[in-house]
Amino acid sequence: MDIRIANPAGFCFGVSQIDQKAQDALNAHDKTIYSYGPLVHNSSYVKRREAEGIHVLEDWDAARANLDADSVVILRAHGVTREERRALEETGATLIDGTCPVLLGIYRKAQAMEREGYRILVVGDPEHPEVKALVSYLHRPLVVQTPEEAAQVTAEEPLFVISQTTNRRQHFDVVVAALPVAVRHVDLPTICQATRKRQQAAAQLAQDVDAMIVVGGLNSSNTEKLRQVVEKEGIHVQKVEEFGQLTLQEWSKFNRIGVTAGASTPDWIIEEVVRGMENFSREDFMEQIEDSMVKIFPRDIVKGTVIAVKDDEVYVDIRYRADGIIKSDEMTDEERKDTHQSFHEGDEIDVYVIKMDDGEGNVVLSTRRVEGLKNWEKLVEKYEAGETVEAQITGENRGGLVANVMGINGFIPASQIATYFVKNFKQYVGQTVTAKFLSIDERKRRVVLSIRAVLEEQLDDVWEKIVVGEKVKGKVVRMTDFGAFVDLGGVDGLIHVSDISWQRIEKPSDVLEIGQEVEPVVLKANRDRNRISLGLKQLTPKPFEIFKQNNKPGDVVKGTIVNLLDFGAFVRLDEGVEGLIHVSQIAHRHVEKPSDEFNVGQELEVKILDIDEERQRIALSTRALEEPKDHAADEAAPEVEGEAPFREAQYDASRFERREAPQKPQREKRQPREKKQQPKISFSTGDDIGTNLGDLIAAQMGLLNEEVEEPEETEAQASAEESVETAEVETTAEEVAEEPEAEESAEAEGEETENPEA
Repeated sequence: MDIRIANPAGFCFGVSQIDQKAQDALNAHDKTIYSYGPLVHNSSYVKRREAEGIHVLEDWDAARANLDADSVVILRAHGVTREERRALEETGATLIDGTCPVLLGIYRKAQAMEREGYRILVVGDPEHPEVKALVSYLHRPLVVQTPEEAAQVTAEEPLFVISQTTNRRQHFDVVVAALPVAVRHVDLPTICQATRKRQQAAAQLAQDVDAMIVVGGLNSSNTEKLRQVVEKEGIHVQKVEEFGQLTLQEWSKFNRIGVTAGASTPDWIIEEVVRGMENFSREDFMEQIEDSMVKIFPRDIVKGTVIAVKDDEVYVDIRYRADGIIKSDEMTDEERKDTHQSFHEGDEIDVYVIKMDDGEGNVVLSTRRVEGLKNWEKLVEKYEAGETVEAQITGENRGGLVANVMGINGFIPASQIATYFVKNFKQYVGQTVTAKFLSIDERKRRVVLSIRAVLEEQLDDVWEKIVVGEKVKGKVVRMTDFGAFVDLGGVDGLIHVSDISWQRIEKPSDVLEIGQEVEPVVLKANRDRNRISLGLKQLTPKPFEIFKQNNKPGDVVKGTIVNLLDFGAFVRLDEGVEGLIHVSQIAHRHVEKPSDEFNVGQELEVKILDIDEERQRIALSTRALEEPKDHAADEAAPEVEGEAPFREAQYDASRFERREAPQKPQREKRQPREKKQQPKISFSTGDDIGTNLGDLIAAQMGLLNEEVEEPEETEAQASAEESVETAEVETTAEEVAEEPEAEESAEAEGEETENPEA
């Protein structure tokens, strides 16, 4: 195996200088020595100096807590801001300036150009310590990192454009070219020559080898740019901080290997990598690989190191003869969104082995299933502890709901969804609910959950607040034709449609809405059956009581026709109560049916005839508001024979209901004359009056079949009797004409009327 080292590689002049100052401080001072920030961007180097006695102060708070006159502070190679330097000086500690001489020269040049009227524009990362330190010594500096940012720059004065020392020259040129044409500027590519030379040497070496190793801090900017330069040459490249991070099986297939290092990488780390590679021949590599390989089997969870990240897949070294691959469908949802954000080269991760060969020699791995297995262990712990879990409802079927709990599928039977019967399962899809475990089958990976168990535990607290006669707060959650269901905080109560309003309503939605906050009164509560009856109308006075207070019989009020029946019209009055206009109280004239006079929705004035408090009924009249008939004119008008004079009927509330007719006393029967006995003729209401009169005349004339002994009459007696008979017939006709209701009364009572003086 041929190992080649790029020249130059490793420490630049500035890093070598601070390294020497750190060693001198360790040798010369017996004080506590600190470095403000890492001396260089290489964690292995920082750890080594830490072990030797140079402690790192990560920020100003740490510096203020530790520094005093007995302390020594070495300023990092990237420099510190003007404010930080002044604050460190005020602590009384001894300062050793380890700022790179190249940077100090750039500070002086930028300040001189500002004095000449230029505004400084820095091309670099605004969060890099070097850039932060530089701009703190300037007035109104500008910092851009990309061509898109450069294209937005505006300035009235000319610009002096400089670069972060670790930039690539090509990147600097592209950014400067993107500046608007109207912006005047002078360019000075202040890229460190040591950085530029190392990049050129790495690119040249990459053309002569099969693969390259870039040694340096994983967070170092110049090390990352070295890797980018080598990668453009189209060869395999790996960035490491130390030899132990190399994947041996990956490098065993290359014959010529190049090694380069960033400007922050000390020589001893480079030597360690090179010596480690040279100590192994190809056979040694294979033997080392075999010794280092682990035995893996499907369904195992193993540790691996990320070696390559692509948009839809990640390659992982699992210390096996073949690399592992994670496809996008075997990543978690978060990892799938952005693989480059979720995975980084060198990351150590846990992976689940699906199968040993995907057909191309790779081991098929999964991170999604690792999370599922870990979550399964957590679920088992929660199940054993009797805890609740949050479940996402993902679907439904005939038996219940399908749920997802921490990435594991679970099932909620229909009987365990709620404390009441649920017909529509789809309403729960997409919701997140709190559930308890009913059972867990570890072998079959089955989880059965219950929402109802959680609700029933909550009901104990809710039922303590349910007291008949008191108000409760709730929200309308669903409605049917017969009422509205209100959620009282875990248990539902029903407001029947008849208890929503004193006024008649067709359906609850006429008054209430889904989601509406209400505060009904508890009418009934049955804990055993989990039934609660609520009411809203009970919280307001009864309309009849309000009407009774505001009105009395004889008042004239306004109303609206709401219903028409054959016996009368129902009128809704202002208080919301309804009264009845009986058909006989519509008008003075005969009305066949109310619909002949009124229409539903018609507004009109009515007179209150009666208020029945016991039965809560109101009798109304429009007839009483009409002009009464002129009775004087009726008396003056001649009577027609056989007709009775018109009598205005008096209102009788008893006409609104059926009652048994009172028993009238029977009339005293007239006794027949003793002189002359005539046949008795009954004038019952069922007989024809004409027939009865005929029988009377026939009896007088002796034409009946009955044998009656009659004395001889003189002509004078016959004439007198004829006159009497004529008078009696006329009297009977007059009685019939004057009392047309006599027949009806006689028929109802079963009376018999005898012929007077037969």
